[in-house]
Amino acid sequence: MHRPRLRLGIAAACALAAVGVGVTAAPAGAASTLAIHGADLSTLQRAEDLGAKYYNQNGTQGDPLQILKAAGMNYVRLRVWVNPASGYNNQSKVVAFGKQVKAAGLKLLVDFHYSDTWADPGKQFTPAAWNGHSLSQLETDVYQYTFNVCNALKAAGATPDMVQVGNEINAGMLWPVGKLTGGTGGWSNLAGLLISGYNAVKAVSSSTQVMLHIANGGQHDQAIWWFDEAKAFGVNWDVSGVSYYSYWSGSFAGLQSTLGDMASRYGKPVVVAETAYPFTLNNADSTGNSISSSSQLTSGYPATEAGQRANFLAVVNALKAVPNGRGLGYFYWEASWYAVPGNGWDPANINGSGDGWDNQAIFNWSGRALSGITDFGA
Repeated sequence: MHRPRLRLGIAAACALAAVGVGVTAAPAGAASTLAIHGADLSTLQRAEDLGAKYYNQNGTQGDPLQILKAAGMNYVRLRVWVNPASGYNNQSKVVAFGKQVKAAGLKLLVDFHYSDTWADPGKQFTPAAWNGHSLSQLETDVYQYTFNVCNALKAAGATPDMVQVGNEINAGMLWPVGKLTGGTGGWSNLAGLLISGYNAVKAVSSSTQVMLHIANGGQHDQAIWWFDEAKAFGVNWDVSGVSYYSYWSGSFAGLQSTLGDMASRYGKPVVVAETAYPFTLNNADSTGNSISSSSQLTSGYPATEAGQRANFLAVVNALKAVPNGRGLGYFYWEASWYAVPGNGWDPANINGSGDGWDNQAIFNWSGRALSGITDFGA
């Protein structure tokens, strides 16, 4: 199974080199395969409800889960929000989609944002229903909510294979109580919240792996500081996760250094929980794209299909080069989020806002798979 995929990945790298696109090669002795070939598909459910169609590279319409699976994807990441204005990505929607993921023969990662909306290093808004709660109350909220979501998935036959307790929590979560700088309790408070989440996951399924996830995977010192603190404050986890976008997160050399050091320092496998790159700088709707200018691009990686593939392969190779096979794999962020009217960016105005990621999906604006889909098998 893996050998044809590996040959395909090498062929892709050679083809990219032939057209002058840079690819970071895996060093001698690198792992030949990764365990996780994943994609975050959190907006796919809404897209299909709105009538979005998906096609393979040959133009044949099909189930997007099966199109991606045929290309090598084996894991799906779904975010969950507590009470989003749109209703999408709440518990009931995630349970329904989780059942589809499992029925397709794929594994499931559930990404808890512990918010009603987007959570990242710049914002970690406490859900409205939990506002004003003390640390003790929030620890109970985190435990009960995490337990309920995981248990509902288990009851539906979709027990998560992995869970993220928090999303890009460099600066903590559930602000201000769980904020690391300028909050009310620093690491002591954050640790209590993370421990509650970990314990809830394990209470539902002891085999479900728990990931801790931060952004800026190419910034070595920041990553090591954060995970050192988590360990010092008694937080348990199974997988160390980082986001890596080459235009935001540091160099590929920095990513390689970070992944290798984390794997050896904590003795745990590492995952690139988010990555993506544009195939064009054009925009498909009225909402501006996150990456829209050539000045934002990574040198050597143009905003073309070939450039997108090369960037993706460079991330794959960085993971393969992690010593002792501890490079577990990756999740391409929002691989299916092409511009579909009504599938907007803003959960409080999902019908009126557009998609700021339509130029970084693995499907074009007609829903046809781009050449980068090939590398899910690399």
